[in-house]
Amino acid sequence: MKFGLQIVRFDWPGSPANIGSKLAEIGQTAESAGFDSIWVMDHFFQMDMPDMGLKPEEPMLDGYTALSYLAAVTERARLGTMVTGVNYRHPGHLLKIVSNLDVLSGGRANLGIGAGWYEREAHGLGFPFPPLKERFERLEETLQIMKQVWSGDISAYQGKHYHLAEPMNNPQPLSKPHPPILIGGAGEKKTLRLVAQYADACNLFAFMGNEELACKLDVLKRHCDDVGRDYAEIEKTALGFVMLGEGGMSPSDVIGMCRGLAEVGFDSFIFSLGNVHDLAPIEVIGREVIPAVAEF
Repeated sequence: MKFGLQIVRFDWPGSPANIGSKLAEIGQTAESAGFDSIWVMDHFFQMDMPDMGLKPEEPMLDGYTALSYLAAVTERARLGTMVTGVNYRHPGHLLKIVSNLDVLSGGRANLGIGAGWYEREAHGLGFPFPPLKERFERLEETLQIMKQVWSGDISAYQGKHYHLAEPMNNPQPLSKPHPPILIGGAGEKKTLRLVAQYADACNLFAFMGNEELACKLDVLKRHCDDVGRDYAEIEKTALGFVMLGEGGMSPSDVIGMCRGLAEVGFDSFIFSLGNVHDLAPIEVIGREVIPAVAEF
């Protein structure tokens, strides 16, 4: 099983003056500890989740700016957003951003993408926020554009929502055949169908529980059968939260959680860590958990 670290907060002690230096420390520590990937949210407001201690006015970095910074201070870990809302960037612009991140990082970019959900954020900053049906239509067109252009085809794209007369993209990504595409979400009719048709990875919430997660993967298998896709080609990733220490989880608890996810069929566990700025939780995961789950 592979591990990814998701960085979801930037309000640690000393913020905002030390956001850059602390983010570099976190990224470098995670890479040294053996994390395969580092992820940030693609949000402009912090999430509005008071039950989790999150408030919209807390510090939040633009996801691709943060990833570009992390690309400069790390060497091995893959880098991606969990996940880009399709309503935030025109696909021609997103194509260029992810391609450039891949080139500048030496071939380490992942495209995490989804239909978007944070209506308050969109309205607050003036981003379009069409109805869900349209957002899914735009998501599928964006995926088509990415796949087409990354294959080397720069012929005009004419969709319902997007029209690209000459989608030239130089330099092309270093990752072959293209940066891995991860689609986030558990919707059985649309999201998992898009995963089967276009994506290299899915992402489901670990808190759903292993029984429900197994059902979602069964749905994904059926979609793969329908479109003639090899289910084994798709990386199955779960997203969660780990709080180590007193009153939280022990390393053995995390190992047990990973064992359960692996038994269901997951390849990767991506999670945020409480008090990640302390660095110690990252080091504990690297020392006591990652070696133990390597063969799961």
